Amino acid sequence: MAVTTTPTPAISRSPKGIHRAWIILVILAVAQIVGQSISMAAGIMVAPLNDPDGGFGWNMGLIGAALAIYYLCGALVSPITGILGDRYGARPMMLACGILYAVSMVLIGTVTELWQFFLYFGVLLSVTQSLAMVPILASVNGWFKQRLGLATGLLWASGGVGAAAVAPGIAGLLDAFGWQTTFTVIGLGGGGTLAVLTFFFHSKPADLNTTAFGSIAGDPPEIFLGKEIERLRLKVFNKAMRRTRAFWNLPTIHGLGCAGHGIVLIYSIPLAIEQGVSLGAASFILALISVFSIVGRFMAPILAERMGAKPVMMTALFVQGVTVLVLFWAHDAYAFYLFAILFGLGFGGEMSAYLVVNRQYFGSGPLATLYGFEMMGALIGHATATVLGGLAIYATGSFNPALAMSMFFSFTGVLVIYSMESGKKILIPDWESGLPPEARTTQKIAEQATRAALIEQMDSD
Repeated sequence: MAVTTTPTPAISRSPKGIHRAWIILVILAVAQIVGQSISMAAGIMVAPLNDPDGGFGWNMGLIGAALAIYYLCGALVSPITGILGDRYGARPMMLACGILYAVSMVLIGTVTELWQFFLYFGVLLSVTQSLAMVPILASVNGWFKQRLGLATGLLWASGGVGAAAVAPGIAGLLDAFGWQTTFTVIGLGGGGTLAVLTFFFHSKPADLNTTAFGSIAGDPPEIFLGKEIERLRLKVFNKAMRRTRAFWNLPTIHGLGCAGHGIVLIYSIPLAIEQGVSLGAASFILALISVFSIVGRFMAPILAERMGAKPVMMTALFVQGVTVLVLFWAHDAYAFYLFAILFGLGFGGEMSAYLVVNRQYFGSGPLATLYGFEMMGALIGHATATVLGGLAIYATGSFNPALAMSMFFSFTGVLVIYSMESGKKILIPDWESGLPPEARTTQKIAEQATRAALIEQMDSD
């Protein structure tokens, strides 16, 4: 197996002096906004699907089953899309996401039967969401050697802003143009946008013979390896990760966190209505949660990079859990609004620090596979919240057991994080020892750096 190496420049800037990594970040932000429209569409389409005077008239049980299938299918697919992202790169995944997004949304516009909705929304869109949230999002790790926390925070914050903006947009289109036109326009617009962005997007700096943001002139050049060796390296790296507790604990934590806030996101509005709050006033609960989650989405990765991800994730999950106490005594709209503001901070912080903690535990290796398993845990958590929360409310006639369940999930996540290793050092620093000599890069990088330093010294003399 041959190994080819190509020196790369230490700085990559556009003609206007902006490092290419920031351009990639803007593209990823747009992709996340498009991806967020999927989850926002899920919440908004419930009312027209349930309307007995509308074109569907389906009961909440059937709609809830479709949501559960969406989450469970996404959970099964996420590790696969992560593996594909590590093997083939995020760029082809973005193109596939754009095509599948357009096809899925247009097909949803043609739905007339329940089985069609289960297939188009529950299966096709769950795969689309997985492509948007796993390999595409995880690719930011390779573009930022420094400021990964800031880049991740900006990426997640843009998704939050997009989610807040997309919701009223979809609702307005439904009111003005109806079901089929709305989803056709959204599908062609969003899918077309992703397809066009693919021409300007690159999976990693090596694809452009350049370096990540934060690289300096003294850094060793990047090494380009053949496909066979890259696959071998990916296999050995993943094997080393699977031997650590963190590899299994992180998806568990994400699942517990998402189960904790999933119950609130689904059932807080029905709870407020039961307490006498009007539907119009209750709708602001989710809006406030989305808006204030932007603060948590932005700050958590930055603080995680500076202070360590472990204490930041613990704090976010604790805030998410303890603020649910407000709902036990909330009776008017303002109490629910206070809850939404406080809960949004913890909710936003819980979801956004995983890319940073992944690097702190496992370095700069191919991490889309790990992120795929973490998203699998998250979606299983959402499915659990949908099913168990509804069953608890149905069996007891009260929202309190579901709220207690939400707190239990969040606080259990805090305990699991507390039991994890410190993120101050990489858990698998010697993973390349499992590779044959021709597939290792550590020694080659050192040799290249030495040669580059000698050449520079000779040139200066």
